[in-house]
Amino acid sequence: ALVPIPAVEAGTAWTGQQVITGRSFLMGCRWFHQWKLFVESGDQNSSCFPGEIDNTELFEDTLSYRLKERLVENEDFVLVPVCVWNKLVSWYGVVEEQPAVERKVTTHTLKVEVYPVEIFLCLHSNMENVIAAQFSRTNNIYDIQKALCEAFMVPPESECRLWMKSSDSSCERLRNLFMSVLDSCLSSGMTVIMEIRNADGTWPSSKPQVTNSVEYRGQPGVCGLTNLGNTCFMNSALQCLSNVPPLTEYFLGTSYLKELNFSNPLGMKGEIAEAFADIIKQMWSGRVQCVVPRIFKMKVGHFASQFLGYQQHDSQELLSFLLDGLHEDLNRVKNKEYIELRDADGRPDQEVAEEAWRNHQRRNDSVIVDTFHGLFKSTLVCPECHKVSVTFDPFCYLSVPLPVSTERVMEVFFVSLDPYAKPVQHRIVVPKAGKVFDLCTALSEATNMVVADVFNHRFYKIYTAEEALSIILDRDDIFVYELSAQEEEQGEVVLLALYLRERSSYKEYGMSLFGHPLLLNVLQSSCSQEALYSLILQRLQSVPHTCTEVLPFIVPLTTKNHLRRAFWYLCVRLRAGPYVAIDWDPDMKKRFYNENEAEMYVKHANMDIPHQQTKVQLQECIELFTTVETLEEENPWYCPECKKHQLATKKLDLWSLPEVLIIHLKRFSYTKSTREKLDSMVDFPLRSEPPSRYDLIAVSNHYGGLRDGHYTSYAQNKDNALWYYFDDSKVTYAQEEQIVTNAAYVLFYHRQDKLRKPTLPAPSASPPPTHSETHMHSKINVKYQ
Repeated sequence: ALVPIPAVEAGTAWTGQQVITGRSFLMGCRWFHQWKLFVESGDQNSSCFPGEIDNTELFEDTLSYRLKERLVENEDFVLVPVCVWNKLVSWYGVVEEQPAVERKVTTHTLKVEVYPVEIFLCLHSNMENVIAAQFSRTNNIYDIQKALCEAFMVPPESECRLWMKSSDSSCERLRNLFMSVLDSCLSSGMTVIMEIRNADGTWPSSKPQVTNSVEYRGQPGVCGLTNLGNTCFMNSALQCLSNVPPLTEYFLGTSYLKELNFSNPLGMKGEIAEAFADIIKQMWSGRVQCVVPRIFKMKVGHFASQFLGYQQHDSQELLSFLLDGLHEDLNRVKNKEYIELRDADGRPDQEVAEEAWRNHQRRNDSVIVDTFHGLFKSTLVCPECHKVSVTFDPFCYLSVPLPVSTERVMEVFFVSLDPYAKPVQHRIVVPKAGKVFDLCTALSEATNMVVADVFNHRFYKIYTAEEALSIILDRDDIFVYELSAQEEEQGEVVLLALYLRERSSYKEYGMSLFGHPLLLNVLQSSCSQEALYSLILQRLQSVPHTCTEVLPFIVPLTTKNHLRRAFWYLCVRLRAGPYVAIDWDPDMKKRFYNENEAEMYVKHANMDIPHQQTKVQLQECIELFTTVETLEEENPWYCPECKKHQLATKKLDLWSLPEVLIIHLKRFSYTKSTREKLDSMVDFPLRSEPPSRYDLIAVSNHYGGLRDGHYTSYAQNKDNALWYYFDDSKVTYAQEEQIVTNAAYVLFYHRQDKLRKPTLPAPSASPPPTHSETHMHSKINVKYQ
């Protein structure tokens, strides 16, 4: 039965609010007006019955059903809302095979777009095969990607990226899949190209064309990283993060693409997250032995200028930047609301902690928060009114201090005035914040001594008694010279360096130094040629030779002329000040100088005492981190009761721990008076007992001192549970007993209740993993997120 619709509902009122708030359909004016006459007549048997809905007049032809150009609303067509269109179709039907012309409302103009954007689509692998498709300006880029996948039968699990090509042949990346066609500046006639990631994790557009008949197949994740020039710090950090299972599995999928946050002012427009994803996909493809992280390095330097260039940096500092950058690039919160923090005010800790975590997640919600964030409990006590303030603050990693020793062990060589005595090696204990004077006092071998750094047969530096011991490195060759006593009233004393030089057989090579240099202190008034000759001859009794009777012949200073030519006062290249050089004839040196004898020395009894390296437990470092401290004057706390700033006491406690716990061992110690790297052995567990229940999964190592060093890493592969040692591009198997060293710098622990079981059996050729008996008995009451 035909059910008439009131004519008032069939008018242009349909193009009002109902159309604006939803979709609408185009209907030819000819059929629409015929239907209006039929309805107004009220006679179901009227000759003006409209029949099936027919929009033929709107199309250029009945093959492509392309809409005619320049159609005018209310002259060529009318717009009807979805509900009306569905009713009319149910009553009258539609001409066979004729498509409905559905259109969306553009939210910017609140108008129905009659003519959508027509875009050409193709694949990067075959840009000759192009199809045309129409999209509303309100469609997003993800809709175009879906259309491409359907049109070219691309599997839905494939990872793709889109490029926009305009008429001038330039290409621009369509990075934000949720940006509208209108906001992406896509217009009719443009081409969108889909690029599909290669099996080895690279992109076809960025991978050089290499013909290789043998394709590599290896364990996913067991992949080196090329050192681009002092980038071992970056490689170490990347290897550790690559072996964090929940993070790697997140980036190996495609869900991260939907969570890229392009509007976050604190983020990097998604570029850091995408660059990190590219590295992870290549490393875990199993198709490459080594990845060149050049693009990732460039992106890091672009957004963090401190990492520009090729200077050595800190792996922990890069980790801090990277975790923060990934979080902001993937933050699911698009608009951060302002949240006023509340003090505990006597409320139960559990209530305050839950409130703090909810507030944190209202502004910060990402895979980084899910994986790495925990909560501190911070307790401040006013020293005046004893007001107690309790807050709960999020953290991404723990930076724990190492117990600092006030003493230092140094190894030095003592050179006596006795020309026949050999140098004596000593191992002495000195104050870490002491001076060179303290070193001489600890040695207590003589009353008049000078300390010098000897390098390459010359004095690299001669220290004054007041210089700090902290400037002397453990690797320096330190010699302490006994000097003859000179009375000040006799005149000014000159400190002379005595070098041994060999004449080269070839004139162009000049002189070369050899042997150990000596130090002499002489009165300036006694610096005549005869006096110096006599003093040097006496001091050179210690020069190793085969017979003392030939001494006058091995010292070619038998004439005043020789002495005059061998004596200079120089200050360019040698920092030690004035020196005397004795030039040896090569044949004479070969005949009489015993090099093996010259290198011999005597070990003092204190060298037999084994050097006990400081060893601490990881738990001690955590307990030191949670001890009560008093705030510094530069960072006071404002007490709401006293209404003024106070140097309150502060205590941090671990309230809740994340799925993956990162512990940074603060080996680099900086104070107002000293700067040093702490090489203390930190004994950390590979598996911990309750209540912690964490397993070690990665370690970033640092070898060397403050001025230089090298970073490597140990990590456990999530698929086969084997440990590997990553040293830039080199990757080798590792045993568990190798992992705990004094080079350990950043530790990564995975909570046991979140551990994934290995998906692959261990290769038969690999060494069986061993198990450490080291355990950590945690005394900290913690909860898990």
